[in-house]
Amino acid sequence: MKYFITSESVSSWHPDKLCDQISDAVLDACFAEDPNSRVACETLVTTWTVIVSWEITTKAKVNYTDLVRKTICDIGYNEAEACFDGNDVWVHLLINTQSPNIAQWVDTGWAGDQWIMYGYASNETPHLMPAPIYYAHNLAKKLEEVRKNGKLPFLLPDGKSQVTVEYDDGKLVRIDTVVISNQHRKNVTQDHLKSEILKEVIKPVLGNLIDEKTVFHINPTGLFEIWGPKWDCWLTWRKIIIDTYGWVGRHGGWAFSGKDPSKVDRSGAYITRYLAKNIVASGICDKCEIQVSYAIWVAKPVSIYIDCFGTEKVGREKIIETIEANFDLSPRWIIAKLDLRRPIYQKTAAYWHFWRDDVSWEALDSVEIFKKLI
Repeated sequence: MKYFITSESVSSWHPDKLCDQISDAVLDACFAEDPNSRVACETLVTTWTVIVSWEITTKAKVNYTDLVRKTICDIGYNEAEACFDGNDVWVHLLINTQSPNIAQWVDTGWAGDQWIMYGYASNETPHLMPAPIYYAHNLAKKLEEVRKNGKLPFLLPDGKSQVTVEYDDGKLVRIDTVVISNQHRKNVTQDHLKSEILKEVIKPVLGNLIDEKTVFHINPTGLFEIWGPKWDCWLTWRKIIIDTYGWVGRHGGWAFSGKDPSKVDRSGAYITRYLAKNIVASGICDKCEIQVSYAIWVAKPVSIYIDCFGTEKVGREKIIETIEANFDLSPRWIIAKLDLRRPIYQKTAAYWHFWRDDVSWEALDSVEIFKKLI
């Protein structure tokens, strides 16, 4: 049976992702000085204004205003033509501390709230990610690369990609449709922009997955000169599906950026991705989705569920038994296992939290545990 699945991605300069990166920059700055920091940081960006708010309990001494400005400028919003400039924005801080009623239980390593998280892996791409989000992310990343290396100097920060993948009997066949929209300078024609993005971005990333029937929509609305935070209101946590599996596999509904790992909605999503990836890499199934759920003030998950979509070579109950026998999955254990009290988070806030080579939850060091089930 033939079917199509679509995923989108956004550039690291997209204003929602700008907010995610500011929130995670705050988390990293706190962790750099105090690994026991408690951070739940949300950012709002609008016309020449940045508001950073929520709960921070830390011994770290951070100049949050300077940090926010530096993060914005480093991302690329450092000139008027980009419609936002970190050197010239108003930064407003609204910082509180964590509720002591919650802290007393989180301190014990128990869950601080009720949560449901999902992890997913599929062997259809080298990094065991679903193909639509895999290629959408790579296109968005390539847009940044060609802007920074000068190949396409007419590009400005804000941008999006979208990829529709054709499947047949569950197997990736080809790329059916590609959508690219990117902010640009005023001195470029639409024809030149489209031909250069096709040549320097789309073809190098998608290669022989595109063919004569593939449809390309490049800046389909025409001019994209004025955009970004100057013209809208943007927030942390608006791109949560892009942060995970891109409409393939389920999402627990919880966001990541700005949260320290004592919030199990972040660390739990990382450990379920770790488990799903190791399970698929072991060869006992082609796809794996794991759900874990937690209750407030309870250390262990109240449930674990696995779906291998009919590709499993062993019973799912055996996989769950293996997880329960080898992985504690309490919040304290997850943090220790993945070494999460480190300033590692801002880099995850753009493009992908998963399939990175520099994060612990992508390690394949438990494959042998699951291979024993075959």
